[in-house]
Amino acid sequence: MLIRTEIGVDAASIDSLLRRSFKTDAEAELVQQLREDGLLTLGVVATDDEGQVLGYAAFSPVMLQGEDRNWVGLAPLAVDESVRGQKIGEQLIYAGLDTLNEFGYSAVVVLGDPAYYNRFGFESAARHALHCRWQGTEAAFQVYRLAEDAFVGAEGLVEFAEPFNRFA
Repeated sequence: MLIRTEIGVDAASIDSLLRRSFKTDAEAELVQQLREDGLLTLGVVATDDEGQVLGYAAFSPVMLQGEDRNWVGLAPLAVDESVRGQKIGEQLIYAGLDTLNEFGYSAVVVLGDPAYYNRFGFESAARHALHCRWQGTEAAFQVYRLAEDAFVGAEGLVEFAEPFNRFA
C-alpha cells in the first residue's frame, strides 16, 4: 500500500471509491465540486500495486467567523471495505496532517466520531468556543492544532467551503 498525495489520474478511482463507500453519492459529488471549484486543499490516497485507490482523505479550506485563518476541514475520509481494519485511515490522516503542517496550515477541523479522531489528537471544538452550522454536532465537531498559536483569538462559527452546504 502506497500513501501519497493525489494526482489528476486518481480522480476517477477516488470517485469510484467514494460511491461504493457511502450510502449515497453525496461525498463523491462533494469532492467533485470541491475539485471543480479549486477548493481541494489536499487529497491523500492509499493505492495498491496497480494504482487503484483504496483509501482517500480530502482537506478543504474553512473560515472562522468569515476570516481565513489558514485552517482546513477533513472530509470525506473513506477506506475500501476490502482493506478496512489495516489502519489505512490512520495512515491517511497522519500523512495529511504532516503535509498540512509542512505547508504551514494552522488547524484542521473534522465532523466525526470522537472515539476515532481523539486517537490522532483531535479534541472537542467546543472546548475552544468553536462550532459549526449543523445543529446537534457539538460532540462530533473536533479540532486539531497544527500551529501553536492556532487558537489565539479563535472562537465562533467555523464555516466549511460552500459545496458542503449543498450536500449537507
